[in-house]
Amino acid sequence: MKRTIEPYLWLLFSGGGVVAALLLPVLVLLFGVLMPLGVLDWPAQADLRALLDPPVVRLALIVILVLCLFHAAHRIRFTSEELLGIARFDLVIAVLCYGGAIAGGAIAVLTMF
Repeated sequence: MKRTIEPYLWLLFSGGGVVAALLLPVLVLLFGVLMPLGVLDWPAQADLRALLDPPVVRLALIVILVLCLFHAAHRIRFTSEELLGIARFDLVIAVLCYGGAIAGGAIAVLTMF
């Protein structure tokens, strides 16, 4: 029986979907609707810097971002293969999608630390 990494990719996909479904709408509501309309005040730069000071918060943001990137990579991979009918290029598409997610995660780590 041949083992693949497919179950782990599905795990990252589902974890990213949960994170995206729970956290991103709140962030869009806050930073995309309520603050621009003046319902809430914009946080001061010093407050945001203080929020990002603890390494645990930075690590949590990196995990959230990486999960969202893998969710998007998985969705793009399978959607493009099904809709565009390019399943014969599965390996190339997988490398591009997941490579982009890994590169985005590396950029997040470099930016946060």
